[in-house]
Amino acid sequence: MSLLRPGEEFPALPVQIADGDALQLPDALAGHYGVVLFYRGSWCPYCNAQLRAFERAHDALAEVDAAVIALSVDDADTTRALVEKHRLRFPVGHSADAPKIAAATGAFVDGQRGHLESTGFVLDPTGAVVVSVYSSGAIGRLVPDDVVGLIRYLRSHAA
Repeated sequence: MSLLRPGEEFPALPVQIADGDALQLPDALAGHYGVVLFYRGSWCPYCNAQLRAFERAHDALAEVDAAVIALSVDDADTTRALVEKHRLRFPVGHSADAPKIAAATGAFVDGQRGHLESTGFVLDPTGAVVVSVYSSGAIGRLVPDDVVGLIRYLRSHAA
């Protein structure tokens, strides 16, 4: 398992979306700043709070041309219920293969329950990692205010 570092290309990952569509990361974010969130599951209160926070930040993220995609090991029905409950407008994937995701990205996997631990990435418009935030448990995660501030900073300092 190797952690993704700034400047490295985000690996190609297929994502099954709760609405039935499929997409490919990082291609689905190409041309925009991207936020990729792996969350523990709909049962996790910290994950619910993070997803709601990114939804509340929808307009601020759009202002900096940032798109969000979230993913967990939850099944399709559980994921659809979560999207509906929080009225999430960004794509939320389900049925993630935690060991494969961990091998590709360095994300931690809970050894007893098999879910991905909270992991967040900010990608530049080419799909390269700008920031990676890894957690080995319930707390420690990417927050939308930091993402918006970082993108504003990067744009203001672009050559």
